[in-house]
Amino acid sequence: MREVVVLIPDIDREQNVEIDVRINGRKKTMEYRVELLDWEGNNVPPEDKVQVLRHKIAAYDKDWELVEIGAPTDQNIPLMFRKKTDK
Repeated sequence: MREVVVLIPDIDREQNVEIDVRINGRKKTMEYRVELLDWEGNNVPPEDKVQVLRHKIAAYDKDWELVEIGAPTDQNIPLMFRKKTDK
């Protein structure tokens, strides 16, 4: 198993989350960033929303990897990124 689900409280506009875990007695800190991506304008057609999302992901800081795309609303969509770690 590579992933563990941890529920966190409602988030602000942008929020960083650090989680300390122990794996076989070794402590590891996992860093996550949750961001809300606003749709550009009102009544954006679905195909344009996909392009906005693709652009945001492609242009994102390369030290972070996308791990989850949340449920979209008419105004925005939540994205969760995890800081890449050296193995």
